[in-house]
Amino acid sequence: MSEPNFTDIYDRVCKRCISFSRKGTILLINGLFGRDYPLDSTVDYNWTEHEDDDLKKTLADSIITINHRDSYHIEVQMYPDSRIVMRVFEYGFRHALTSQSDMEVLNFPDPLILYLYEDGNGAETQRLLVNFGTQGSFEYCVPTYRYLRMGREELERRKLIVLIPFQLLRLRKAIERERTEENLKALKRLVQDDIIRVINDNVAAGNISPMEGQTLKQMTLWLYRHVYSGYAELEREGVNTMVEEGLILDMDIIVMQERKKAREWAQKEAREWARREVQKEAQEWAREQVKEQTAAIKGMLAKLRSLGFSDEEILKCSGLTPEQLQKLETDAG
Repeated sequence: MSEPNFTDIYDRVCKRCISFSRKGTILLINGLFGRDYPLDSTVDYNWTEHEDDDLKKTLADSIITINHRDSYHIEVQMYPDSRIVMRVFEYGFRHALTSQSDMEVLNFPDPLILYLYEDGNGAETQRLLVNFGTQGSFEYCVPTYRYLRMGREELERRKLIVLIPFQLLRLRKAIERERTEENLKALKRLVQDDIIRVINDNVAAGNISPMEGQTLKQMTLWLYRHVYSGYAELEREGVNTMVEEGLILDMDIIVMQERKKAREWAQKEAREWARREVQKEAQEWAREQVKEQTAAIKGMLAKLRSLGFSDEEILKCSGLTPEQLQKLETDAG
C-alpha cells in the first residue's frame, strides 16, 4: 500500500481528534510528554503543510504550543517511513525559524513520534546524527510511542482520550486476515467496551464535554466505515449495523441531553424574565425556545421508541424523570 496523500482519512481524523478539545489536547500533551499543565492552559495549534520533491502535499505536522511558550511536535505515523526522524527534524527546524524571537537562538519543539500501526520495530527512540563539521556532531533523539501496544490501564493513566477512535485499529490486521466468528465478536466488544464505554466514562468524569464525546464517536464512525465496512461478512453478520446504530444512537442520546439542558435553561430564563416583568417580546422568545427544545427532545424520544427502547431504558439514557417523560408525551412544552 502506498503512503497516503494529505487528504487521507487517517490524517483528517487525527487532526480533528487532536484539536477539537482544548482540555483533551492538554491531557494528550501531559500524557505523552510527562507534563502537568493545568487544564485551563492556553493552546495554540500550528498546522503547517509542506511539499515534497514531487510537489505533492505531505501529511501536515502537528505542533502544539502551550501557554504561548512551550511547543510540542507530535508526528503521527500510519505507515512505515524510513525518513521519519529526518522529517521530524525538518519540520521542527521550520517551526523554530517561523517562531524565532531571538535572532541568535533557535527553539525547536519537543518532538515525539506516535505510531498508530502495528510496527515490528521496538526501538523507543529514533535518532539522527547532525554533523556540524569542525564544530562537532549532535545526536537528535526523538522518543516513540506505539499506541496499539498500550494496555487499557496505561491509556487510562495517561488520559489519551482524544485518541480513543484509533482503538479500532487494534483488530485491523486480524479482520483483514480472516473474518471468523471470534474476530467479529471481538470487534463488537472493542466498539462497545473500549470505545463507547470509555468515552461515556470520560464524559461522566468531566474530562470532556458531552458534545466533545459526540465528536469522538463521529470520528470513530468515520474510521470504522473506512477500515471495516467493506467486508461482506461484517455486513452479513450484522456487525456494521450494530456499530452504526450503537454510535449514532449514542450520539443522538448526547444531543438529547444537551437539548434537555437547553430547554431547562430556557424555562429558567422565562420564569426569571416573567418575575422581572421584562418586555413581552423577550418572554415570547423564551417560550419559543422551550417549545423548540421540547419538540427536539420529543423527536429523539420517537426515534428511541422506533428502535424498541422501553420507558425504563429511555429514562436511564436521557436523564428525564418519569413525570417529565409523561408530560412530554402529552404536552408540547
